Amino acid sequence: MTVRPIRFYGDPVLRTPAEQITVVDDRIRSLVTDLLDTTALDGRAGVAAPQIGVGLAAFSYNIDGRTGYVLNPVLESTWGDVEEIDEGCLSVPGLWNKTPRYEHARVTGIDLDGEPVVLEGSGLMAQMLQHETDHLKGVVYIDTLAPEHRKEAMREIRGSEWFAPATVSAGSAKASAFGRTSR
Repeated sequence: MTVRPIRFYGDPVLRTPAEQITVVDDRIRSLVTDLLDTTALDGRAGVAAPQIGVGLAAFSYNIDGRTGYVLNPVLESTWGDVEEIDEGCLSVPGLWNKTPRYEHARVTGIDLDGEPVVLEGSGLMAQMLQHETDHLKGVVYIDTLAPEHRKEAMREIRGSEWFAPATVSAGSAKASAFGRTSR
């Protein structure tokens, strides 16, 4: 089992759009295993490849006992009302904000065999699908906040013990779904 360290806000890999996977080889199979192992920790809903330092379009998920991964995911559709949902991020530990998310979401992509994958859901599944596909575009959830909330979030980030702009960092705290930490 390989649990990879999570990259924190300030690491450039989190701001760089992920590249599409064009060939599924042993390196990609290993990436998927690492993503699944990293997401398997208690309380983690999803992990995008950039969060473990890999600039490729892939994420894993662990929602209500349902685990899996998607390569080259595309957020195909969102629908329903936009709700302000408490959200955090493993890459922004300890910070929670009301984040605008659609009630329902659908992602398509492929698996390791090149077969189509469709993930669709509401609630936490919809939130995770939107959150992880944002990561693959170089978007961190705080970017989606209203300006006044984003300004406060940035103040909290700059004052945190883990923040080091433009550096690679990893935490020792056990992080839960979208970033809550416990020791």
